[in-house]
Amino acid sequence: MKKVFILILTVVFATFFNQDVKAQFFVKIRPTIVINANTRPLAPSRNHIWIEPEYAWRNGNYVLVQGYWAEPRMGYRYAPGYWKFKKRRGHCWVPGRWVR
Repeated sequence: MKKVFILILTVVFATFFNQDVKAQFFVKIRPTIVINANTRPLAPSRNHIWIEPEYAWRNGNYVLVQGYWAEPRMGYRYAPGYWKFKKRRGHCWVPGRWVR
């Protein structure tokens, strides 16, 4: 009985902690900026791809996070972040991610 309880508890915790929890923060007016492409540093190698600057929610506001060079993941491509609009709530930033 004790082993069954531990097994169930383990499954519950594993399920809970593997959830992809993504908080969405909405703003009525999304930030607008002009990104200067010349601020990009040199690539570390020919294999690296440039990840454009993105927004992150910090201290109650969206702030711009610098772009960076990254090595592509085998079998994946990078989908850049974008602004999503919901009629009654406003704008929220959907971060970029690696997708198959």
